[in-house]
Amino acid sequence: MAEILSLDDVEDATVLIAKILKKKGHNVHTFTEEDEAINFAQNTPIDLAILDIKLKKMSGIEVLAILKENNPALRAIILTGYPTIETAREAISLGADEYCVKPIDRDELESKVNSVLEQEQG
Repeated sequence: MAEILSLDDVEDATVLIAKILKKKGHNVHTFTEEDEAINFAQNTPIDLAILDIKLKKMSGIEVLAILKENNPALRAIILTGYPTIETAREAISLGADEYCVKPIDRDELESKVNSVLEQEQG
């Protein structure tokens, strides 16, 4: 069981992620505001952050950089509805472990979360 933070400017997306991952036994904390997610992560141990690349005030990449300052071992999956090679490369170079395309596919999300969390224990 992992502590997972989900940040997306679309509340339905965070609700869907939480629904999928809670069935797998994880604790999922959902946010639609960058500041709230960052504050939460600075005060609560998080194993995995699932971040949309397009947010309200910042990008998911910027949020990831801030979260990594506080917790360098943090694992992350970046979500995007606009997949490009450039965003994939940028996400991975800035410390994202995986990249997931929206709309979210349940099996793909479960598989990538398991893969990323296993890396952490490995």
